[in-house]
Amino acid sequence: MPTTTHTVSWSGANTRRIERQGLAAPVPASPTAVPDLAGIMLGAHAQVLSAAELSLGLRIEGATRADVRTALWQEGALVKTYGPRGTVHLLATTDAPMWTGALSAVPGRASQQSNEIRLTAEQTDAVVAAVGEALSGAEKTADELTEAVVARTGSWAGDLVMPAFQGMWPRWRQAMHTAAHRGVLAFGPNRGRQVTYTNPGVAPMERGAALAELVRRYLYAYGPATPQHFAKWLAAPKSWATALFAELARGAVVEEVRFEGVGSAWVAAGDTEFPQPGEEAAGVRLLPYFDAFGIASQPRELLFPGRAFERALAGGQAGNFPLLLVDGVVAGVWHQRRAGKRVAITVEPLRKLTAGHVAEVERQAERIGEVAEGQAELTVGTVTVGPHA
Repeated sequence: MPTTTHTVSWSGANTRRIERQGLAAPVPASPTAVPDLAGIMLGAHAQVLSAAELSLGLRIEGATRADVRTALWQEGALVKTYGPRGTVHLLATTDAPMWTGALSAVPGRASQQSNEIRLTAEQTDAVVAAVGEALSGAEKTADELTEAVVARTGSWAGDLVMPAFQGMWPRWRQAMHTAAHRGVLAFGPNRGRQVTYTNPGVAPMERGAALAELVRRYLYAYGPATPQHFAKWLAAPKSWATALFAELARGAVVEEVRFEGVGSAWVAAGDTEFPQPGEEAAGVRLLPYFDAFGIASQPRELLFPGRAFERALAGGQAGNFPLLLVDGVVAGVWHQRRAGKRVAITVEPLRKLTAGHVAEVERQAERIGEVAEGQAELTVGTVTVGPHA
């Protein structure tokens, strides 16, 4: 391993992350601002699409949800698909080869399905091929895709054997994430209230190169970080991530540093410039559910100090509450409720705010209303709903 030569403070790392993610100041608007930012953030969590629209829109000068939707559905600059942790993300389309190559290389968890339900490797390959064919140049609902897959593979693919919500899903749906990671499945625009899927036609990057690029990009956005941090962010085995970082260190892709509160950690090779004392993050930001910054930044006990660790993490899991950031750390939670054009925003601080902070909260709330194309109404008080409400 290379000799450690740099020591990085928590405030320096946190400030650099904030600056690189458009949270110190919004990035200038441009024709490529939305996908460029999605690339830097390594995706915007989009299980709830409105949260992804806020994550991206709040970081770009004057942007609204319409700009994100245009980049996604009209320009094709974003793709909605299964990203890190197997969750739905908006990813930059130009990054799709890296994502598919890297995610295909992450060791999967052992299937929890019984032998009678589980797909074999051969069946998985057959389903993925059928999905790719059925969705080529088409947008299909889950039911339409089931018919197409069964027609191409056999009745076994349509057996209703997988418990899901209040019903049962057909057997083939075990392979949806695999199909996405092989570049033949992504989300299409909703058809009314029905989700559709399409084939984005992505050719995955070679796995070794894809993993090296993903680690480099992850460390650029969220470093310094340890292999364990990377594994947690990606939902990958820790031992696998440790071996991957060791290989990348031998190849001079990553560089070891000393990180305050952590010890040994890693940055992308040569990327060792950090803000100095006196240049710490300042100001107020409101971040939506599952915002990339709150999910990926480590160590969490420093980002979520004091009461924030219990109040904002919902049992240790980041993302379930929208976050109030004050001077770079979590200082509260918030919630929004929309009714027509009205966007009611309740912000619950976990520490006393100065008059200047309150004024910034008001401006942030107004900005959320602009991004959501509505009229914000702010209340500073207790958030009474639970996580992910």
